[in-house]
Amino acid sequence: MSTKVSDHVLQRLREWGVDHVFGYPGDGINGLLAAWGRADNEPRFVQSRHEEMSAFQAVGYAKFSGRLGVCAATSGPGAIHLLNGLYDAKLDHVPVLAIVGQTHRTAMGGSYQQEVDLHTLFKDVASDFVETVTVPEQLPNVLDRAIRTAYARRCPTAIIIPGDVQELDYSAPTHEFKMVPSSLDRSSWTAVPSEESLLRAAEILNSGDKVGILIGQGASGARTEVQRIAELLGAGVAKALLGKDALSDELPYVTGAIGLLGTRPSYELMRDCDTLLTIGSSFPYTQFLPDFGDARGVQIDIDPHMVGMRYPYEVNLVGDAKATLERLIPLLNGEERGREWYDTVCDNVRRWREVTERRAELSADPINPEYVAHALDPLLPGDAIISSDSGSAANWYARHLTMRDGMRASLSGTLATMGCGVPYAIGAKFAHPDRPAIALVGDGAMQMNGMAELITAAKYKDLWEDPRLVVGVWNNHDLNQVTWEMRAMEGAPSFLPSQELPDVQYAAFARSLGLTGIRVEKPEDVEAGWRAGLEADGPAVIEFLTDPAVPPIPPHATWDQMEATAESILKGDADRGSMIKQGFKAKMQEFLPGREKGREKKK
Repeated sequence: MSTKVSDHVLQRLREWGVDHVFGYPGDGINGLLAAWGRADNEPRFVQSRHEEMSAFQAVGYAKFSGRLGVCAATSGPGAIHLLNGLYDAKLDHVPVLAIVGQTHRTAMGGSYQQEVDLHTLFKDVASDFVETVTVPEQLPNVLDRAIRTAYARRCPTAIIIPGDVQELDYSAPTHEFKMVPSSLDRSSWTAVPSEESLLRAAEILNSGDKVGILIGQGASGARTEVQRIAELLGAGVAKALLGKDALSDELPYVTGAIGLLGTRPSYELMRDCDTLLTIGSSFPYTQFLPDFGDARGVQIDIDPHMVGMRYPYEVNLVGDAKATLERLIPLLNGEERGREWYDTVCDNVRRWREVTERRAELSADPINPEYVAHALDPLLPGDAIISSDSGSAANWYARHLTMRDGMRASLSGTLATMGCGVPYAIGAKFAHPDRPAIALVGDGAMQMNGMAELITAAKYKDLWEDPRLVVGVWNNHDLNQVTWEMRAMEGAPSFLPSQELPDVQYAAFARSLGLTGIRVEKPEDVEAGWRAGLEADGPAVIEFLTDPAVPPIPPHATWDQMEATAESILKGDADRGSMIKQGFKAKMQEFLPGREKGREKKK
């Protein structure tokens, strides 16, 4: 039997080490689907309920494995559906390859059914590499370049294969003009900055008395080196949300997340430091970084196109975080530093942990959403993989979950799209079938697509060595993050026609699929609910009825935000009574006895 182009696509993917492709069928990729049948489903075709979920699953797989995520879709509507997940990969710098079909070459340009200009469609999201295969000899170079580019530039790429091309007999490029050969090897490489720039960076860091470090996902491969430089400099370490699992929160000087979803000690670290070292992060909100002129800055990032764009750094070190820190650390002087700044940072962290515990223990109607995350924290397995969806649940994920060595965690950091939590967890299960995955999801995201992807989890649960995939749902009948943004930023009351969600029985739906489903309606049952999910012998949905009036208070709410919220109350917010009560109680936890001196704004 002759080898078809579609057969060679799968063969080449296997040669690149691809073992899963997340997709949804359609006639635009019928040739590929037939090839999968001839290849005994290798690499495994993982069927989602929607192409957007296939792309999210590929992103989750790539984030938690460090390997290429691959998704596939038919032409026209299938290709269009991939876009949101691919933009998530683009903005979070994740290597993903999309393989999409196209109408036959004989029909292209003829306004044929489902014909879409796919080059224009993917021009932005796959801007680093998008190409159409029109003859068999073109295939190996196009596919290899797409994969190599996705890895090298940490981005999504796309290849388009018309349906008739998939069915052609494969023939390799020959040794002649107008042919482009290819190769498979992707040898490892490491980028390091120049010695002169390292010396300049060391001078800045050595001269600082109050060093603050900000890390992102780019520091995840340099855990030991980040810990070493922080302790050498007596520095506090704050984390962008994509770097939540890059360093253990059990270290006393790790201040936690930064930004609107961040912690008070991270805010204080950035406010009071005189030197800023940023490692592997492109955190965009400069208002949460030191005031311009208050701190000298050094940045380390592997991407020369991303350095120096968030803060006026004096030195931008372009290189791999681990390799750069290995060369920078010997140039630093740590012996001459006092302990006052380090002790202040650690005291702030201890104080914040007391505050979050008190906030979580506040009464609410019926359940405090902070307590749901807080109760989960000590129950997390040491090898847990955690995904968070966007929305108010991300606040509780950011502030209440303690990352320990061995844990992994992520969310849609830059696109902040809804609907990624459950498919991320499914992608994680295929990347690490021997580890438990936990998705933290609001009811809005669950209604958007999470419920449908429970079907996917039920379909594949028997393939996973550790069958646990726990979905925690904050059910508050409200699109809560937007509701609070309207109050704080617009001074507008909650607009119920847009914000109010119907009550859905998520746990009952899970049970209808043969999964574990538990509905928790009282605070005293929260811990038991989590335990039941973590002890289940397969995927589980734990649904918590939570109070939408508990505010996701920023680490340092501005007067403008507080005035706007007050204005929304005066305009007649539907939930104004409990909102005032809960917001006051939560904020007061920062001012209760136990607060120590030394946190005032530096003069």
